[in-house]
Amino acid sequence: MIARLTGVIVDKQTSSLLIDVHGIGYEVSVSLNSFFDTPETGATVTLHTHFVVRDDAQQLFGFSKLSERALFRHLIKVNGVGPKMGLAILSGMPAEEFARCVDTKDIASLVKLPGVGKKTAERLLIEMRDKITNILGPERDTVGISKPGIAILTEEAESALVALGYRPQDASKMISRVADGEHSTSEQLIRAALKSMVSR
Repeated sequence: MIARLTGVIVDKQTSSLLIDVHGIGYEVSVSLNSFFDTPETGATVTLHTHFVVRDDAQQLFGFSKLSERALFRHLIKVNGVGPKMGLAILSGMPAEEFARCVDTKDIASLVKLPGVGKKTAERLLIEMRDKITNILGPERDTVGISKPGIAILTEEAESALVALGYRPQDASKMISRVADGEHSTSEQLIRAALKSMVSR
């Protein structure tokens, strides 16, 4: 899996970047928020990436923040939300604003996003409710800005469980059950998740 890219921006479009990494050009789809965070053409950029392989295509998605990538990965697990819609959601509002919508059950704001109808918005509220804290952190201030750290631990722990053979959906559920505890490393989070499965 390609998890991160650092290279020179060769071409910059509103929906994608062409990044030269030691002579190899990677076309990376990005959200508008990540697009605005990246420097101009010719500058060096680092993106956190998610690689999607399908029968008819291989796509690389890039994000300027780990929290945005973490949210994207959870969004595409929601029934009816694919990578294209996940990127559209992140282009329509920052991750912190999406968290606010979920926290306050603001369906009206969600249905304004491209391709999101009422039923999809309702599914997002239900399925993302318990994941938002794990993605953006338990301590958000009044404007919804999160403290960093939890997103990295959560992603590393989930990836490790998937590598052990767990399905991505199961790994996400396992981590979400124990993420509220005091865990300073992904290893502690993984141990707690595995321990919780044994005790169930």
